[in-house]
Amino acid sequence: MKNTIYSLVEPGKFVEKPVEIDENLDVVIVKPRFLSICHADQRYYQGMRSPEILKKKLPMALIHEGVGEVVFDPKGEYAKGMLVAMVPNTPVETDDIIAENYLRSSKFRASGFDGFMQDLIDMDRGRLVPLPEGIDTSVAAFTELVAVSYHTINRFDCIAHSRRNSIGIWGDGNLAYITSLLLKTRFPQYKVYIFGIDEKKMSDFSFVDGTFHCGRIPEDMEIDHAFECVGSAASGIAINQIIDCIHPEGTIAIMGVSEEPVPINTRMVLEKGLRIFGSSRCGVDDFRNLLALYEEKPDVVNKLKTIIGEIISVYSIEDMKKAFEADAAMPGGKTVMIWEK
Repeated sequence: MKNTIYSLVEPGKFVEKPVEIDENLDVVIVKPRFLSICHADQRYYQGMRSPEILKKKLPMALIHEGVGEVVFDPKGEYAKGMLVAMVPNTPVETDDIIAENYLRSSKFRASGFDGFMQDLIDMDRGRLVPLPEGIDTSVAAFTELVAVSYHTINRFDCIAHSRRNSIGIWGDGNLAYITSLLLKTRFPQYKVYIFGIDEKKMSDFSFVDGTFHCGRIPEDMEIDHAFECVGSAASGIAINQIIDCIHPEGTIAIMGVSEEPVPINTRMVLEKGLRIFGSSRCGVDDFRNLLALYEEKPDVVNKLKTIIGEIISVYSIEDMKKAFEADAAMPGGKTVMIWEK
């Protein structure tokens, strides 16, 4: 079956790459329908990764957040026309201890392995999760990002001690919004506070118990646990503020990505006996459980709609570039491409 991959060959430049898809019983042929641009995609598109990384990774099709429509399943397990969330993590082995998204052997779409910017995709059948009927497809497009928060909260629930009167979330972007929303949905009895720098963005967090500007944190502020959702070089500042505010033996979840190492106050980590863990990506079970949550609590989907900034129909490579440029120019929010290829 003929296919076209839209590869990023250098920052800002996509080219068409014709390929053949090998139809076999182990894959399902899926047509992308709704794709969401992630910060990781932008780092490649804008050339914000190191020259060594770009040389190693490119050319490559971007996008790891998306919904597709089933075109053909040789086993008939997925009906033609069914809308499915596509799981970008593709493990090649299992481990009794290590989750699929942390196995070093796993392949991840749009990270050294072609992503979803294609006319058709041959997906391992275990990497597809049917969408609940009637779900907003623009929200479903970034299921992967929300599932990362869902996965982190599950890990937090296993790691953190039971005193959870107050939880701080550092950050005021999409990841902080999603994480705080899921926390309040799952644990409405916890007090959740946002620590950010953009008052306008923080005003959208109407469901939390309070917001604080990072430059004006009260001296007596104390929290039991925290989530860092800042990323980049500023993540070091955020982590150190958390270390200052957190009670002894609290747990810190690090979720933001930084290209460079950041300094943290290890002396106070030791003195307070803190637990720090990192979370990245997610697995197919996180997708399934999250989509079940969407079905059970439609208000979560309604609140997630508010972070959609742009919806752009894509018919050509020029439209792809237009979508990435619009996303880069937007101060916040998710850009969703309606894939009309």
